[in-house]
Amino acid sequence: MKPSDVPEDRKPCCVASRAGSPQDEGDLSAVGSRAAQVGSADNRATSGMVHLKGGEFLMGTDDPIGFPADGEGPVRAVVLRPFWIEPVAVSNERFADFVDATGYITDAERYGWSFVFGGLLPDDFEPTRGAAQAPWWRQVFGANWRQPEGPHSSIIEERINHPVVHVSWKDAASYCAWAGMRLPTEAEWEYAARGGLEQKRYPWGDDLKPDGKWRCNIWQGTFPSHNTLEDGYLGTAPVDSFVPNGFGLYNVSGNVWEWCSDWFDTEFHVHGPRTDPTGPPLGQAKVIRGGSYLCHDSYCNRYRVAARSSNTLDSSASNMGFRCVKEVK
Repeated sequence: MKPSDVPEDRKPCCVASRAGSPQDEGDLSAVGSRAAQVGSADNRATSGMVHLKGGEFLMGTDDPIGFPADGEGPVRAVVLRPFWIEPVAVSNERFADFVDATGYITDAERYGWSFVFGGLLPDDFEPTRGAAQAPWWRQVFGANWRQPEGPHSSIIEERINHPVVHVSWKDAASYCAWAGMRLPTEAEWEYAARGGLEQKRYPWGDDLKPDGKWRCNIWQGTFPSHNTLEDGYLGTAPVDSFVPNGFGLYNVSGNVWEWCSDWFDTEFHVHGPRTDPTGPPLGQAKVIRGGSYLCHDSYCNRYRVAARSSNTLDSSASNMGFRCVKEVK
């Protein structure tokens, strides 16, 4: 779907992508090689993870407030094997353990820059290149997981329990390999995010604000110029903020987009496998799920559990993170 094809009130904020990123099988081989080079974590137990029994669930949506061009529908019955999933996204503290143990260097660090939401930058920030279709994204030199808004920022203390951001799909896959886990398939992610509810818009039901209370970290006010901060956050929130869903998972709506293992396609799933689907065999970008703190109903309501988007393998931004899953032996 091209931005010009979207109504003015529904153009996606989503995430920005690096231009001209090579996306081929060589990239995936390189990820495997890098993961092997960084070694493995000593503890590969499932302590703290949530065990999900799997089975059949209804995936996707035909909701009229959705984005059919994203491939959100049709609703279809999908069957999954049991699996373990982390209740929270990987935090800065946990990613720091990975880097300390392995010396890993992220793609944002290799490139020397990443995309940052302009509303998080200081007033005297020197203007840099923005994303063509989303000028609120700024190219910030020195922005990476340690310095989310560039050299003047830090994750120390107040953001150590926030989700790690500025991680590419390659970075996330490498962390998972080190930890003895993997990224979830798109079907696993949606099954877990639904929390046992059937065909609801959000992890808690159909009402965005039950009892008038915010249940996720998204944008309130007028996007992108004014955030009223009704949910308490301008940028990311701690990984265990808000009330968890029925399976005990936190922040599967809003906060940060989460990488999945599948290649993104808007049609493959229509006639694709319905048992433990893993997406198309090839693609140009990987699936991301859950929306972020930048999503707003007037502009991009992709914080719904059936909503989906994508980004290229080496792209990174200040609203992209991940969580891990593990096979049931």
